[in-house]
Amino acid sequence: MSIEEFEELAQAAHRIAEGLRLEFVEGTLSAKPPPNGNHSCVVAWLIRLCLLERPELWLSSVQGLVVGDDRTGRARPDGVLADAEAFVGQGKWANSDPVLMVVEVTSHDEATDLRCRTEKPRSYAATGIPIYLLIDRDARVVAVYSCPSLGRYQQVVTVPFGVAALLPEPVGITLDTKPLEQWAS
Repeated sequence: MSIEEFEELAQAAHRIAEGLRLEFVEGTLSAKPPPNGNHSCVVAWLIRLCLLERPELWLSSVQGLVVGDDRTGRARPDGVLADAEAFVGQGKWANSDPVLMVVEVTSHDEATDLRCRTEKPRSYAATGIPIYLLIDRDARVVAVYSCPSLGRYQQVVTVPFGVAALLPEPVGITLDTKPLEQWAS
């Protein structure tokens, strides 16, 4: 499938079923299910934290990104942190260069969760996105991936919900993960 064909399909799918988000990562077409209430609470919590700590930035929950070392992938992260004006005029699939961090929240769907733990970290690292934050509701942990090099993140720090998680520079925020305990299901 070409990128053009994928983008047409993604647009048609969105018109048919609002909330359905298609992705094309590592040559694989996949659909992200609409988030449930707890998933949405996690994203809203993170948006508020980022806004309080770094008001010059914005954590978008809708921005699609061009990803992969060859930029042929299309991902819809649960959160994309960048300068507040970074995506003005870029459309549905933005250049990933200004992105400081991407966020994925697991959704209790086996295929989606597998992509969040394997394919997406590789794709985001190959793109050069400095931080990948995985909020894993199944394992009840936060994983902070950093230092992308050679197509993978060189550092991964995992902490259980309830323990502070440092998002290193260029983000520079410490997350109090205690609130995540109530949204794990």
